[in-house]
Formats: sequence, C-alpha cells, structure tokens
Amino acid sequence: MKISRNVLDAAGKPTSVEEILTIDIKPGWKKGTKITFPEKGNEMRNVVPSDLVFIIEERAHPKFKRDGNDLIYTHKISLVEALTGCTVPVTTLDGRTLTIPVKSVVSPTYEEVVQGEGMPITREPSKKGNLRIKFQIKFPTNLTADQKAGIQQLLS
Repeated sequence: MKISRNVLDAAGKPTSVEEILTIDIKPGWKKGTKITFPEKGNEMRNVVPSDLVFIIEERAHPKFKRDGNDLIYTHKISLVEALTGCTVPVTTLDGRTLTIPVKSVVSPTYEEVVQGEGMPITREPSKKGNLRIKFQIKFPTNLTADQKAGIQQLLS
C-alpha cells in the first residue's frame, strides 16, 4: 500500500513523499481492529508526526454472515426435506466443499452446527469458530384435498 504524506524539505517547505507500508492482515480479524504505524502521519516543523491508524472493515459476503467467530450459512430446503432429512453442500471460505448430512426434523428455528468450520480465532490460530447452518423452508403454496388427507393420515 502506498501512502502519500506531507513532510518538510530542508528549506521548510511542505513536500509530498510516498512510502510503502505493509499490513499483514491476520485471518479472523474482526471489524474495528486497529493497525497503527507510529509517527507515520504528516510532519510539521517542531512537531512529532502523528500516528497513522487503519481500521479494519468487513465486506458483506454473498453466502455467509459473521457472528463473532461463527459463520452463519442459510440453506433453502423443501418441506419434504425438512421432515425427512437432506444433505447440505457448503463451499467454505478457503474453497473446500463440505457435505453435511441433516438427519433431524428441521423446524424454522433449527440450526445444524459444524464444529471448527467458522472463522479463525485470532489469538489461537489453530482454532476456529463454528459453522451454523440455518434453514429457509419452502412451503407449498397450495395442496389438493387428496394431499391434505394424505398428510393428515401420515402425521396423525
């Protein structure tokens, strides 16, 4: 990253110089993490240069949301899959493909938790948060009388 900063030349006139600063972003850093380069800010005569501070921002991801060290993934399933089970394929942030079998009956508030597949924990790089899979159940828009009778018979 190139940063332009104002410094004073030998005659005391402001001049712009470029310096290259490298920020080593650590996996798992959270929004609001500050990186400080001491005394790398603009210079003024007889004044110590200020610190240059960068603050980490997070971009939204199209498939995952972050909750602390956990990642939340929402998967759409049919009502039949919610009642009988399904398999959820998930491509992780590092490009691996996980195939997660869901054998439980999935209610609207059910979450399948995959241990250790979330965000890296900054202070413990060998550990990760969890992947929490939430479900969006697609209900049918209408049922025939025979379908309703069949469902009533099966579920009673």
